[in-house]
Amino acid sequence: MKKINLRELYPDVYTTDFFVDVTEEVMETIRAAERAEAAYERKMYRYKAQYSLDCENGIENAVLLKPQTPEIIKPLGEMYMEEVTADDIRLALVPLSKKSEGLYNKL
Repeated sequence: MKKINLRELYPDVYTTDFFVDVTEEVMETIRAAERAEAAYERKMYRYKAQYSLDCENGIENAVLLKPQTPEIIKPLGEMYMEEVTADDIRLALVPLSKKSEGLYNKL
């Protein structure tokens, strides 16, 4: 049995030290959750995603998404993402399918 301080895990609920005994299995689960959270935070800061959460400046697009090709950007024009419908995307992809058609005919 291990002793843990619940104030460290739940600082909003426990304002003073409150020690409890937990089994090794529970302790390992808590440590695994802490490791997963630390890994997530490292990944977030490594790819500079913290700026996009505050400023909404599109940094996450540069990190997470591949750049869009001009063939896709031109038909959609200056539309915002909220305005783009599935039909707009289908119409934007028609010229791409015609361009790639020649590639598949050669095979």
